[in-house]
Amino acid sequence: MLIQISNRIKDRRREKNITVQELAVRANVSKGLISQIENSRTIPSLMVLIDIIKSLEIDLNVFFKDIKYNGSDFPVLIRKKEDYEHFEKEDAAGFNYQRIFTQSIKKSTVDIVILELDPDSQRPQIETEAFEYKYILSGAIDYHIGDHVYHLKQGDSVLFNGRMPHTPKNPGKEKASMLVVYFFEETN
Repeated sequence: MLIQISNRIKDRRREKNITVQELAVRANVSKGLISQIENSRTIPSLMVLIDIIKSLEIDLNVFFKDIKYNGSDFPVLIRKKEDYEHFEKEDAAGFNYQRIFTQSIKKSTVDIVILELDPDSQRPQIETEAFEYKYILSGAIDYHIGDHVYHLKQGDSVLFNGRMPHTPKNPGKEKASMLVVYFFEETN
């Protein structure tokens, strides 16, 4: 998957006649990092990858289309709370920004909801025609995606292709809640 992502970034950058330096400036990363990514020497964090894709003016759905991971489609990308990058937007005391997700939205519909799960709530795995981003607001969630279970706690997030069978479960004794963002592709 690393080589597929690296090649796709390099190919799209060249198609758009953007230099490595220009892409680095647009994505707010170093020229060296772009070079390492394109040469399959490193894989960026989820947030950096999304910033690079946005800087290339590519829809997230289009970028990840056909990318395989261990023989399956789009991978599940987990982001733990402690991995979020802190940044400052202006000179202001007490303002603590954390970028959790950036997406350029062109030909897609975005649906943003809050989902609360009671303890022992359950449903079968479902599939949706969207990429799904979940940010755990409170409690803990066991996210079942295909045959895998991902244990997420407050502040963690997950991004995956909703076309894979999935369902969340609340393993705790109190209500859990999450911010849910669906990215639906427009088909026309």
